[in-house]
Amino acid sequence: MAVPDAEPGERIALGTQLFRFVVTGVLSAVVDFGLLVALMSASLDHTPAKALSFVAGTATAYLINRRWTFAAEPSKRRFVAVMALYGITFAVQVGLFAVLFPWAQRAWGDLVLVQVDDFAITVPQLVGFVIAQGVATAVNFVVQRTLIFR
Repeated sequence: MAVPDAEPGERIALGTQLFRFVVTGVLSAVVDFGLLVALMSASLDHTPAKALSFVAGTATAYLINRRWTFAAEPSKRRFVAVMALYGITFAVQVGLFAVLFPWAQRAWGDLVLVQVDDFAITVPQLVGFVIAQGVATAVNFVVQRTLIFR
């Protein structure tokens, strides 16, 4: 199903915005999670790894959401508002991951789901990531749609 593009400033229907936000979120989550696992596989501790992966995923999300999901013109005010929101989201997401990852490690150990050479995806990584990402995604959509890109 093709979703038509909108001109900058044109209001896009809620269903279309939600669809585009989810597609963008999935792509951004792949960037975020892929970098998280790669950094942890390179022996970086889970919290700094999550911080760096969040920044990469967030940059991806902002660029795509501004242009495609919400069809918004570039604006310094909007950029500052999104960066403030992402700062809050950063604290929520990295904070949740910092709490959930050790909890999941205690529950499942370092149970590996996928391993290729030194690159491993573990249950604690996936559980912590999915919960933290889900909370951050919900907050982001509501704030962006109702306050930033209205």
